[in-house]
Amino acid sequence: MGKPMQEVTGLFTIATVLRKLLNQYLPNPQWVDMVITLVNIGAIFTLISLSAVVLVYVERKVSAYMQMRVGPNRVGPWGTLQTVADMIKLMSKEDIMPDGADKWLWILAPVLLFIPAAAVYAIFPFDHQAIFADLNIGIFYFIAVSSQATLPFLMAGWASNSKYALVGGMRTVAQMLSYEIPLVFSILGVIMLTGSLRMSDIVAAQQQVWFVAVQPLAFVIFVIAATAESNRAPFDLVESESELVAGPFTEYSGMRWALFFLAEYANLFAASAIGVTLFLGGWQGPWLPGWLWFMLKTALMIFIFMWLRWTFPRPRVDQLMAFGWKVLLPLALVNVLITGIGMQTVKYFR
Repeated sequence: MGKPMQEVTGLFTIATVLRKLLNQYLPNPQWVDMVITLVNIGAIFTLISLSAVVLVYVERKVSAYMQMRVGPNRVGPWGTLQTVADMIKLMSKEDIMPDGADKWLWILAPVLLFIPAAAVYAIFPFDHQAIFADLNIGIFYFIAVSSQATLPFLMAGWASNSKYALVGGMRTVAQMLSYEIPLVFSILGVIMLTGSLRMSDIVAAQQQVWFVAVQPLAFVIFVIAATAESNRAPFDLVESESELVAGPFTEYSGMRWALFFLAEYANLFAASAIGVTLFLGGWQGPWLPGWLWFMLKTALMIFIFMWLRWTFPRPRVDQLMAFGWKVLLPLALVNVLITGIGMQTVKYFR
């Protein structure tokens, strides 16, 4: 397992400078490591907050472009301050708890949902050695932590004392558990080719060719399953307005509702970043700095997810579940089989 905090180059050169300064003023290395870890946590939460603010604006502009509308254009230059105005509005809204709600579960649900969304950022290799925790079980960590987001949705639905919220929470459990399985099997082909669960090893293995070229089916399955896992349209049956008002979020308002919204965009960035790491060569690329390549590729993945959202209609819930179990899962298993046969064939002819 890698160090919790690494002194890295490129984008994270500031960590090295900060460590040298702290060594002069703090009594022992343990205190320095603790402060550096806290700075890392603060950096992750800052990245999530800023990315959510930017992505809300970008999604509005992308959707407006696809639907031949103008989008935000009044608050600030080109509407760039519209998201800031929304944040102020949410912070000023009254926080109302429904009668009969389970108080502590209702309060904890949005907070607990945000924690796994933030925790997965620790294993993303933003550049060469620019990774907060280069775990030797990085992919396993991502799957294990991201799957914990199911419980807060169910908590929110159950604790709200609302039939709409409860049905939305139960749909969340069914949808997320079902689509985790093809998601994991789509990743398995990459793990077989790399022979490692470490994120930096997966990026290094794509120096010659990106895995999207040798695992195109796995990439398509990953994009579809990740869309369902993040509860984004067209797979937003969890909060389908025409049926459930807002699903698990029905009884939430103000900043508590905003935490659900923030977690959705944190998951969007996380799904895009993991897709870049697994299939698009991570931070690798010519001429430009590695961290810039990583951000450009992540922006491309985010655009693909937004493109899917504003292109396809929402299916029925039974169609959604059938597609996951009857189409995506068999295709993912076939991809694993083909990958294994291909690896053995190449090994035989060598």
